[in-house]
Amino acid sequence: MVPWNPAESDPVDWSTIQTVFLDMDGTLLDLHFDNYFWRQLVPARYAQRHGLSEAQARALVYARYREVEGTLAWYSVDHWSQTLDLDIALLKEEVEHLIQLHPQVLPFLETLGTRGKRRVLLTNAHPKSIALKLRKTRLGDHLDRILCAHELGLPKERPGFWDLVQAVEPFSLEHTLFIDDSPAVLQAAQRYGFRHLLAVRKPDSQSPPQPSGPFPAIDQFDVLLDSLRAGS
Repeated sequence: MVPWNPAESDPVDWSTIQTVFLDMDGTLLDLHFDNYFWRQLVPARYAQRHGLSEAQARALVYARYREVEGTLAWYSVDHWSQTLDLDIALLKEEVEHLIQLHPQVLPFLETLGTRGKRRVLLTNAHPKSIALKLRKTRLGDHLDRILCAHELGLPKERPGFWDLVQAVEPFSLEHTLFIDDSPAVLQAAQRYGFRHLLAVRKPDSQSPPQPSGPFPAIDQFDVLLDSLRAGS
């Protein structure tokens, strides 16, 4: 799916939207921080700690990643601290300068608020990661609620997740927009019955755009911001 061309149409009919669910890492925040941290820094520190070459460490660490991919353990700071014998939370603080919002995110969230749209963050991130990123970006000041998959008990891509959300944050499938950078998460939302879904094609500012599959997609939030201002 190609990104929206504002000259042709608006990405969202804002008159139908009451609630906006938003992913955090890769959607509101630049995924470069997480990609660098998990792909480079963690294997390098694991190599130092265990007397391995970086290539050996990377192979071992990546194998551990694959074992739990798609589960809450994959996103858990505590799991990886124990599994890798590294202080993951402390390591994240060492490179917190890489935590950045995508362009126009805060103006977009502010405008959603002034237009009366409910803004809910839905993230698989571990509470310790959420706390660090909120402290760094002040993102929480621009949201109405934050829901963490670890507190709900399932990651977003798993069946049953949206029932858990519905129980604590009731929403209408006809009047809710969900924005995420993960095709697997968007597919799960589509199966649940969401009518309004948007993908983020460039979650990592330092990497090429990624395929968004069958979902309409944006590259940056300026497109949404412009359509929101024009359509509300």
